[in-house]
Amino acid sequence: MPGMRVGARPSPLLLDPRETAVIVVDMQQGFFGLGGAWDRAGVDVAGAQAILRPLARTLAAARRVGLPILYLTADFAPSSGNARLWDTARGEHWMALASTGGGATHGRLPPPGVQDGDILPEAAPEPGETVILKRRFSGFFETPLHAILKEHGIGTLVLVGGTTSVCVESTVRDAYFRDYRCLLLADCTTEPIGHDLPHTSHEATLRMVEVLFGWVTTSERFIHGLTARVQR
Repeated sequence: MPGMRVGARPSPLLLDPRETAVIVVDMQQGFFGLGGAWDRAGVDVAGAQAILRPLARTLAAARRVGLPILYLTADFAPSSGNARLWDTARGEHWMALASTGGGATHGRLPPPGVQDGDILPEAAPEPGETVILKRRFSGFFETPLHAILKEHGIGTLVLVGGTTSVCVESTVRDAYFRDYRCLLLADCTTEPIGHDLPHTSHEATLRMVEVLFGWVTTSERFIHGLTARVQR
């Protein structure tokens, strides 16, 4: 099967589609949706809204060539006995963000019937795609992710979602420690933290991945690599 050559930093990357999977991190209503918990708490979700179109194109292209797509989701049920995301040293902070009344609100509410834990429709899984619940920032911590990837012979991960410097970066670091190759799509990851600074947390993570933990590219270059493979 032909490989996929993707233009990336610090160097082009040759991917074997039989060993490559896309990981979608926490693209949930509560984090990034209009009227979601973060939006209601005054967090700027405009950056997240901006990645939805390239993300949707990326997922569609990956499905066309048969790349597996796995979803990571955070537990949005702080009252449940298993919701360990909230049982941390900063648990009260996350509880406040998830509340509907904290902070400066934009006055928006979720669409009818939509819950904070729901994956945004633009990034939603298709039937048969794996969804993994996590209760810490990393998708590998106390989840079956590593076992599932190994079972399917996956050695390269293409990461999208948010937030760039927290759950995406935590997952990239843990993947690196387990000898996966990681490719981060810069325009399909999002970060509300530090977006108003001269150098953002999003940019810092992209640089860190490029220098130490993997490769960075754009959705356009990634899709071009997929398309070129199909046309051979």
